[in-house]
Amino acid sequence: MNIKQAVALLYPETKDAPVIVAKERGDLAEKMIKLAQKYNVPVFEESDTVNILSLYEVGECIPEETYEVISKIFAFIRRTVK
Repeated sequence: MNIKQAVALLYPETKDAPVIVAKERGDLAEKMIKLAQKYNVPVFEESDTVNILSLYEVGECIPEETYEVISKIFAFIRRTVK
């Protein structure tokens, strides 16, 4: 059984990398995704990346091994949300 996971990122100008600002599993992850969609926050599904990010705590910067995929996600969002 796959349990839904969600991780929210923010890239403050004062940080060297995006920061994990929220993470949830199960029903709360579903609610987090629905709220993001309701408020037009881009949602991108990438299960391998969310599995890695879920190992880290809220407030931590993303790990280096996710830089490449996260940069592609941020670039995609910037292209599509204008």
